[in-house]
Order: sequence, then C-alpha cells, then structure tokens
Amino acid sequence: MNKLLSLIAACLVFASGQAIAQSPSVDDIVHRANKVSYYAGQDGRAQVEMTITDNQERVRNRRMTILRKDVPETDMLEDGAYRGEQKFYVYFTRPADVNKMGFLVWKKLDSDDERWLYLPALDLVKRIAASDKRTSFVGSDFYYEDVSGRDIDEDSHELIETTDNYYVLKNTPNDPSSVEFDHYKMYIHKDSFIPVQVEYYDAQGSKYRVATALKVDTIQGYATVTKASMENLKTGSKTVMEYSDVEYDIGLPDDIFSERYLRKPPRKFLR
Repeated sequence: MNKLLSLIAACLVFASGQAIAQSPSVDDIVHRANKVSYYAGQDGRAQVEMTITDNQERVRNRRMTILRKDVPETDMLEDGAYRGEQKFYVYFTRPADVNKMGFLVWKKLDSDDERWLYLPALDLVKRIAASDKRTSFVGSDFYYEDVSGRDIDEDSHELIETTDNYYVLKNTPNDPSSVEFDHYKMYIHKDSFIPVQVEYYDAQGSKYRVATALKVDTIQGYATVTKASMENLKTGSKTVMEYSDVEYDIGLPDDIFSERYLRKPPRKFLR
C-alpha cells in the first residue's frame, strides 16, 4: 500500500467516526461502498472543477454543477442490498465551448441506464447508447459510467485481501464483451467504506487506468470525496475533479431531471 493510501486511510478514520465491529460479507462490503459513493442523502448538489492534463502537460478545464436525486422506494432493498434508481443532471458553465451543455442520466435497476447529452451549439439532444457508457466524458479521463456509477450486479465480486485499513476486492465483469477491462481492484476503507483507489486491468494483466480519492470531508454527517483523480497509464493523461459547495437533502423536484430542462436549465437549483 503506497504512502498516499496510508494518508487517506488516516483521514478516513477521523471522517467516518466509527469502526465496524466484525468483518462483513463480500456482498455487504460492495453494497456499503456503493451506498457511500453514490447515495448520501436523498438528493445532492455540488459545484465541480475538472482539470485535464495530457502527457505534454497541456491543461484544459471544465466547470459544472452536478445534481442528483434518488428514487426513494428503491433506495433500500431486501437483505440490506443498496442499489436504488437515481437521476443525475450535469450542467456545464466553463469554458465557452461547453457552456450551457447538459448531461442527463436515469440510472435503472433492471435495464440499461438512459443517458442524454445536450449540445447547445446545435440545439440538439443526443441519446448516448448503452455501448458508449465506457467512453470519455467530455474529453476527460473519466467515463460516462464513472459519473453515475457502475451497477454492482454487472460484476462478480471477490475479497482477495484484507489489510489493516482496507478490504481489497477483485471485480470481474459478468459480460466481458460489454467492457474494455478484464477486471478491476477496489481498495475499500474498512471504517468509512469509501473506495479509496480503483485499478483497472486489461486482458494481459496490465494496470492501465487508476481512480483515486485524493481528499475526503465530512459533510452533513456523510463522508464525502471532495477531490478525485482518474489517470490513464497508457496515454499519460490525468483528470482531477474537485467538489465544492456540496449539499445534501435540498429537496430537488423530480421534473428537472428531464429532456425539457436540458434545453432550459433549472437555474434556481444550479446556484
């Protein structure tokens, strides 16, 4: 475990405030990590600064607001399983070439997620095919699927190591033809259940993509990742996302998560 993971682990012990008395099952670890990563509160809002740096140290920036709302009746399923339906709305304000662009996700339980991208220069709402979910999100090293999360039932999960601070899981896709990776490893903090690092491996066993939680804060009682990176080891490119003004349970109305509001942004809720 490298020095960065050790430092984050120390911060997370403070942020989580408590330890788990006994070792949970693999399914429990996966569901808790999914809940912490994507389901804090019934809804949420954050301002996001994205910095993309290529292998020649050239930098591009993006500024956006992310809104999220859970479908309440699916939040908690039987036996403590946690994989509820959600809706996401992303509105871009900087730079000029992406200003007023919108991204909408309806995260489904028993069917493919639905995704739309609004291109203001063309006044066009583009449907994003399910097969495109693992392609670059607005030119960054994050994928569309990284923004809203990967359905935990799409992978088989195996606990391969337990350290002082982490559960290390190996996740293998149930449909290998639908993704570009062979498997990925998750380092999940034992107290907070935040996935501190996720490493993707190709069919040759080479690590080629790494997501890292760089900073964690406690907001309204929730341990929240407020700075994260995604690094492409093959291209040398890296994207950092910094989250500010994070709020939970703000009472977002359901109707703003619709194609209509891609063209007419709900400015009241974007501030």
